Amino acid sequence: MAVPQVIPIAYEPKHRTETIGRYADGQFLASITYAFPEGFRPDDGWEEHKRLYVVLHTFDDEGHYNDSEIWCAGTWAEQQGAPHGEFSVLSRARIHLAKLLRSLPRRSYTDIAIRPFRLTVDGVLFGLVPREDEGEAWAELYPDRLGFSEPWDGTYDT
Repeated sequence: MAVPQVIPIAYEPKHRTETIGRYADGQFLASITYAFPEGFRPDDGWEEHKRLYVVLHTFDDEGHYNDSEIWCAGTWAEQQGAPHGEFSVLSRARIHLAKLLRSLPRRSYTDIAIRPFRLTVDGVLFGLVPREDEGEAWAELYPDRLGFSEPWDGTYDT
């Protein structure tokens, strides 16, 4: 079966899809995720290339992509150097995500249904990208690496 034109994503509190839903202008999908640039091959110094991103994608009511706000909070190396406190990379990311979510008027956390999209920022692929291999079809959320497939009920695999 082919990837549908509109892909459901289920809201799961306290899991990887806890920051998705609807707001006054449509739908949103937000996350905090580490990522490497496309094509990066880990070697010595990989810690400087693994970056923590705060991501907010917005969509209209029919699931068409509108816009993204993507912000790099810092690197894995920075987080390991100062792992605790309000100035850690992870703390800065959480604060920034909360600010972005508060900016969405009439926000509610719920299931969404969006269309595939893709963009590249800092050499990192972001989007919901259709994939096919050996007759299997799925859509993968990048850089989060969540896979959506049959029965297309919004649940994901990692």
